[in-house]
Amino acid sequence: MTTVLTKSFPQEKRPSTRAAQGKKRVLIVGGGFAGIAAARALKRADVDITLIDRRNHHIFQPLLYQVATAVLAPSEIAAPIRQLEAKQKNLSVLLAEVKGIDLAARTIEAICPEIGSRKLAYDFLVIATGMHPSYFGHDEFAQFAPGLKSLNDAETIRTKILSAFELAESTDDERERARQMTFVLVGAGPTGVELAASIAQLVSVTLRNNFRKIDPAKSRIVLLDGGTRVLPSFAESLSRKAATRLTKLGVEVATGVKVEKVDDQGVIAAGVRIPSATVLWTAGVSASPIVKMLGTRTDRAGRAFVGAFMDIPEAPNVFVAGDAATMTQDGHPVPGVAQAAIQQGRFVGQVIAGRARSRKDGRPFRYRNKGNMAVVGKNFAILEAGHLRSSGFVTWWVWAALHVLALPQLQNRFRVQTQWFWSYLSGQRSSRLISEGPRPPAS
Repeated sequence: MTTVLTKSFPQEKRPSTRAAQGKKRVLIVGGGFAGIAAARALKRADVDITLIDRRNHHIFQPLLYQVATAVLAPSEIAAPIRQLEAKQKNLSVLLAEVKGIDLAARTIEAICPEIGSRKLAYDFLVIATGMHPSYFGHDEFAQFAPGLKSLNDAETIRTKILSAFELAESTDDERERARQMTFVLVGAGPTGVELAASIAQLVSVTLRNNFRKIDPAKSRIVLLDGGTRVLPSFAESLSRKAATRLTKLGVEVATGVKVEKVDDQGVIAAGVRIPSATVLWTAGVSASPIVKMLGTRTDRAGRAFVGAFMDIPEAPNVFVAGDAATMTQDGHPVPGVAQAAIQQGRFVGQVIAGRARSRKDGRPFRYRNKGNMAVVGKNFAILEAGHLRSSGFVTWWVWAALHVLALPQLQNRFRVQTQWFWSYLSGQRSSRLISEGPRPPAS
């Protein structure tokens, strides 16, 4: 964890416990889509807000796979959370990690780097801590198959992918060369599909003519999933089109296949060994352990069951929003996507603003689905919005425009737009950096 912000909150400064007399104290845990949306919804409320996160930055997760495949640099899809303080006078940011929640005392225990434990009191608590990769009871897979949920994850994956080609170029062992040039992705949801397509274009376009002994275009990219089709959250017709597109890009799609083992040599799926030096986990997710501290009922993924106003039965003024929450609407679960998290966070902020003024709650939360999109390489994306289903080049341009507009800062939008334009014309990627590991001490 970075400690760059530790000097911003010395021990004697306790922003969440020094609320002005009569003001309610709001603690928001998590600086993702839901947490920031909740904070912004409280901008004009007469409350004191403390936004707590163990990272100092907000990530635009829909483009995280492009950092992992060297299209974008980490700074192009991230923004410092602390900049919210300059725009919102009733908000303070605290770099810390929550280690305990006491619902009865209305306090949380937070660990600040290099400072230690602090207890913070609240009148309203919002848990918006997002999700972590889930290995379905096989946590031993994690050391060999990284997930993709943070900038560190993205940089780890980028290093693994680029290092594989360097090692393939260096070795004279044909079997090892083939293993280094085989990439296995476990999970064919949006992240797996987008990541596989981006790797396919990396090897066929960007790395072309970059090596003397190997041809990156001959790499093997395998996308595995235990379900019956890729992108199961989309209509079957769009799923088929995405699978066809992946095949054209050179990705081997294998559905109905369960991964039984992941180790340093690759994977065993359906009893067959696939030698690979780069296995990426894009399958299941589970909620942050912080949700368990609430002592409320959770689903199999560890997400809290919330009521109509996004609160929990054990404490009406404790809310869970975003991927950490689960709720059903019209017989279907609200999806764990960015637009749902933003809507829930905004709703929670509005509910808190009303309760802080002793107003009755208005209408319960209702998710408004504005459509789902997934991009499958250059010039191809799919869109499902109600009865509208589209795919192809025009849909890809719509996807690109919407994602640029949704980035957190103007400078992010400018940089991403410029980088995409250059990459589109040249086929090159500007962030092909291999992170250096620690150097051994000199003898």
